[in-house]
Amino acid sequence: MTTKPASAAARATVYGYPRQGRNRELKKAIEGYWKGRVTADALRATAAGLRRANWRDLAEAGLHEVPVGDFSYYDHVLDTTVMVGAIPERHRAAVEADALDGYFAMARGTQDVAPLEMTKWFDTNYHYLVPELGPDTRFTADPGKQVAELREALALGLTPRPVLVGPVTYLLLAKPAPGVAADFDPLTLLDRLLPVYAEVLADLRAAGAPWVQLDEPALVQDRTPAELGAAERAYRHLGTLTDRPKLLVASYFDRLGDALPLLAKAPVDGLALDFTGAAAAQLDALAAVGGLPGKRLVAGVVNGRNVWVNDLAKSLATLGTLLGLADRVDVAASCSLLHVPLDTGAERDIDPQVLRWLAFARQKTAEVVTLAKGLTHGTGAISAELAANRADLASRADSALTRDPAVRARTAAVTDADTRRSQPYSERAAAQRAHLGLPLLPTTTIGSFPQTTALRTARADLRTGRTDTAGYEDRVRAEIQEVISFQEQTGLDVLVHGEPERNDMVQYFAEQLTGYLATQHGWVQSYGTRYVRPPVLAGDISRPGPMTVRWTAYAQSLTSRPVKGMLTGPVTMLAWSFVRDDQPPADTARQVALALRDEVVDLEAAGTPVIQVDEPALRETLPLRTADHPAYLAWATEAFRLTTGGVRNRTQIHTHMCYAEFGDIVQAIDDLDADVISLEAARSHMQVARELAAHGYPREAGPGVYDIHSPRVPGPEEAMALLRKGLEALPADRLWVNPDCGLKTRTWPETRTSLENLVHAAHTLRTELTTRTTPLTS
Repeated sequence: MTTKPASAAARATVYGYPRQGRNRELKKAIEGYWKGRVTADALRATAAGLRRANWRDLAEAGLHEVPVGDFSYYDHVLDTTVMVGAIPERHRAAVEADALDGYFAMARGTQDVAPLEMTKWFDTNYHYLVPELGPDTRFTADPGKQVAELREALALGLTPRPVLVGPVTYLLLAKPAPGVAADFDPLTLLDRLLPVYAEVLADLRAAGAPWVQLDEPALVQDRTPAELGAAERAYRHLGTLTDRPKLLVASYFDRLGDALPLLAKAPVDGLALDFTGAAAAQLDALAAVGGLPGKRLVAGVVNGRNVWVNDLAKSLATLGTLLGLADRVDVAASCSLLHVPLDTGAERDIDPQVLRWLAFARQKTAEVVTLAKGLTHGTGAISAELAANRADLASRADSALTRDPAVRARTAAVTDADTRRSQPYSERAAAQRAHLGLPLLPTTTIGSFPQTTALRTARADLRTGRTDTAGYEDRVRAEIQEVISFQEQTGLDVLVHGEPERNDMVQYFAEQLTGYLATQHGWVQSYGTRYVRPPVLAGDISRPGPMTVRWTAYAQSLTSRPVKGMLTGPVTMLAWSFVRDDQPPADTARQVALALRDEVVDLEAAGTPVIQVDEPALRETLPLRTADHPAYLAWATEAFRLTTGGVRNRTQIHTHMCYAEFGDIVQAIDDLDADVISLEAARSHMQVARELAAHGYPREAGPGVYDIHSPRVPGPEEAMALLRKGLEALPADRLWVNPDCGLKTRTWPETRTSLENLVHAAHTLRTELTTRTTPLTS
């Protein structure tokens, strides 16, 4: 590779970094603040320390420019809502009384005020708080957070680059506020919002920002001419401002498509593009528009969403091709490193040979720095790194862990008959009603119950050897007994065992399947203070033995009411893992589905009358471009049916989904052919029930009436009001009553009262409906 002139030396950067700290210090401080054990000043001090530690780590790794403003107490979209003054009216008093408490009220709600709706950030498992806007929304600039963090970084002698959610993406992510017409388009507020962004940019420039990054990931999706026109207008306006820093417009998660030509011509100073999954298409499109003459190109060639080591030689080839397409080419990860764990160096239980295949945020930062060095000085300057990288890639390709001939033979033998129930839903429903004998508006929960301190302590004691397996299992039995007893006393109709033995709905299964690797410290933010440890899907998948049958059967032995078996579905097992990138995801999904099918069959054989296979990630994993939807939905729904297709008619199959835009996948929900689906609906005021009705969904559904991501305890009147909305859309004989999601994150007092209120509401409406003189019809 030709060495670049010194004046054009490639710079290394990233768009964002994990927020939580090495030991999840941020989570602990925030939750301590909520409980009154940590002061506001102590929380702020912890946050400032974590920011400084991140910036120093990045600078010491060799980054030339560090991101600021990506840090958040809860969510960066909520931070943007504060920055532009779009505070919902119901939260204004709280925000004015105390900014920090008001911020958390918007995120979590209070007993008196509902929070903002929460949904998935594009096709990731990160959740953002949805802005609520209307024709009366008035924006006001409040960049205090962003300016303060910029000054913190400057004081450390760093070169900072503030990172903001761009105005177009912000509006495209927003929804009409409660009480605003459903057809209101938040994008109509763009001309009202742009002066506020101009004010923020001027404040950042005055505080010393040389560049500001405006993230516009919404522009990688299919966009209408009007939306593209709005983007063009936005960046013409911001680009022609005289009082601003240099502007870097960033997109990620896919190629830019139709938005690329307009951004390439916009009067901004640089673009940051994703050259990972759609590298070839992005390259071709960039060449077709004549490149970015006079502009900076930040090339995201290191995958910021997965954990496999980068193919350095391949990335260098891509970077070399880009050299003639821009004034300067810098190197970055493809998106914020928020989506990967912090450091492989913390892992002690993964085989060192396998650990060579993995790169978390710290390792990805090193890869970015290495690539920038190679791009500037030629491959000779990084010959040792390239040799080690080739060896790591070869080690993985040649490993016996990645290929199991028996698994591959079984997946190849799958037929269409394996993916179908033996009878249509109408016949199954009659058999299930006769077998289960459930009342009108049957009540249930989604699966998990609160994980008590005693339970978590017992699990930690087992892990560290302070207790033996027998002692731990006694604790689990006691928890199951308490959960079953409570549900019977409360009057729930279909019970669950509460999942006390499970650490996480994906990790628990991954630890019992071949081909998966579990981490000890691989925490990734899902929402707020909720962090998960996605397992690494490294090789072919099979099930050595039953995973859930023992505890489900034990729970069923304690009651005469039906107890659900609880499994995580194949698509979610992929989506909430770091999935292998050396074969098509459809092949991996089929392997996981067959392993889960074995579990479903064993649960049924053990007498489990209801089996729930959760697929909350079905919508999340939907490709960002419409043209890619059919292929994905075909293999995703097939994998679910392959998991559930081997049971008898009378065995009732449930599925569950939450925190996503379900209207986009109603046909796919239908294609799953589950007998009952439960969905999150409380924050969106039963929107999903209306979407199911509009589709003509023919099966049973439980749109949630209890928002479990808020400390609020909904009263029976609130639950009844939501159920009445549900009954406006769905017939009573196909409507279930349940919370939005699992109860693992809630406390027992909240859970007891909320479920008692939920059951009371269901019983009240059940009485009303059964005393009517007109018959109920499906």
